[in-house]
Amino acid sequence: MFAIVRTGGKQYRVAAGDKIAVEKIEGEAGDTVSLGDILLAGDGGEVKDAKGLVVSAEIIAQTRGEKVIVFKKRRRHNYRRRNGHRQSLTLLRILAVGDAKKAAPKKEAAPKAEAAPVAEAKAAPAKEAAPKKAAAPKKEAAPKAEAAEKKPAAKKAAPKKDA
Repeated sequence: MFAIVRTGGKQYRVAAGDKIAVEKIEGEAGDTVSLGDILLAGDGGEVKDAKGLVVSAEIIAQTRGEKVIVFKKRRRHNYRRRNGHRQSLTLLRILAVGDAKKAAPKKEAAPKAEAAPVAEAKAAPAKEAAPKKAAAPKKEAAPKAEAAEKKPAAKKAAPKKDA
């Protein structure tokens, strides 16, 4: 089974086992991501309904593409600009093309759940240390209120005309 998937503003024809390079997707090597924007699906020569389909992929690596040189020149004006660009890419291995139920669960959720208790344990000692410091008294907002209550400056009288 194959699918046409849109990611990063481009379209890719993918099938299970394919490797593709797409524009950067957040995640680390080994994480599983699901590509949900499926434009078309098919099996052999038949076109199938793409609603409810999800493409499951594993991130192989985060890398960068080849350098592209951008050179601007205007004749007879001594104007030359040379610039380079390397696009950030993500290498994906397509695991499965199928229903959302069959897609592999994300591996990202489990490490975040395990990391949360560690973060709470680190945050707890910091909270205990905070009361030891004497808090500086906060300034009241009264000066702003007083400034608003003052009368506006008197307008200057127009100069008198001598006839």
